[in-house]
Amino acid sequence: MNYYILRRLLLIIPTLLGIMTINFFIVQIAPGGPVEQAIAQYQGIGDANTTRVASGTNSEIKQGGESKYRGSRGVDPEYIKALEKLYGFDKPIVERYFSMLWRYIKFDFGESFYRNEKVTDLIISKMPVSISLGLWTTLLVYLISIPLGIKKATSHGHSFDIWTSTIVTVAYALPSFIVAIMLIVLFAGGSYYDWFPLRGLTSDNFSELSLMAQIKDYFWHLTLPVFASVLGSFATLTMLTKNSFLDEIHKQYVVTARAKGCSDKRILYGHVFRNAMLLVLAGLPAALIGIFFTGSMLIEVIFSLDGLGLLSFESVINRDYPVIFASLYMFTLVGLVLKLISDITYTLIDPRITFEGR
Repeated sequence: MNYYILRRLLLIIPTLLGIMTINFFIVQIAPGGPVEQAIAQYQGIGDANTTRVASGTNSEIKQGGESKYRGSRGVDPEYIKALEKLYGFDKPIVERYFSMLWRYIKFDFGESFYRNEKVTDLIISKMPVSISLGLWTTLLVYLISIPLGIKKATSHGHSFDIWTSTIVTVAYALPSFIVAIMLIVLFAGGSYYDWFPLRGLTSDNFSELSLMAQIKDYFWHLTLPVFASVLGSFATLTMLTKNSFLDEIHKQYVVTARAKGCSDKRILYGHVFRNAMLLVLAGLPAALIGIFFTGSMLIEVIFSLDGLGLLSFESVINRDYPVIFASLYMFTLVGLVLKLISDITYTLIDPRITFEGR
């Protein structure tokens, strides 16, 4: 097993390198980069995020001059050169690529183009929101879905299975952002009740509260966004758990165990559980990455939570390359490590599984 773990750790390096290389060159050659956005802002037609660049480069607009950037007609070439130097585009693309790799090996992600802040500090400042949403959502999803899926498998075709399947289907059909809007309308001062706060992870006076009051305030703010995330996530895992257990229940070893006089509870949790849970655990890394870093973006926007999902989205829109590549690098690295942990968990659940021969 140690050899397998070492080999998987070594495989992370070329995998991460390949992902970063492909995305780097695709993003770099795509139109609408930071230089073009700064030019658009300079001409009064761009986004406000590039105001720092436009105001920091004092050049006069002159007629004439050709450029490789869209919308640069009539803009002083010296101004464009200053923008290229500011964003690092005055260097060849290959040189920028190897410079990025060398910095990322040292976990030096540079500074955001538009926020005047180090990318590492920026990501760390957003992590409490995403970790809070991801941690409690994942925990509740698994605590609800696994027992419910097992119960549905053991009562397959009965009334409990039928009406819970209806609820699961409806929950799966409702997008999380629709549920979030409904919750705001109903319980956050929309049209009915004003029971829960509408924005932020904590109250403004959070630091002045006692420890118990802080815990209460924290979960009070998380109730609606976590509920919206759970409702849209537990349906798939519930049906996966049910089908996995249902498939195992009808196998020959279960029939043999019953013939030997084993109780249903012993068969279910002593034999079926280990085999059926392997398929459920296989989706855990993807679930963690999806909920922590991408799936929460709409929830963060609706409930005014400033987390990693919103940061990544805004970075793509604004072509904030340091934040884009740093987020991709960290998310990919975490995903690869979680996948390895998932494989190791297989052997803990079922010692018969071994990766040594692979």
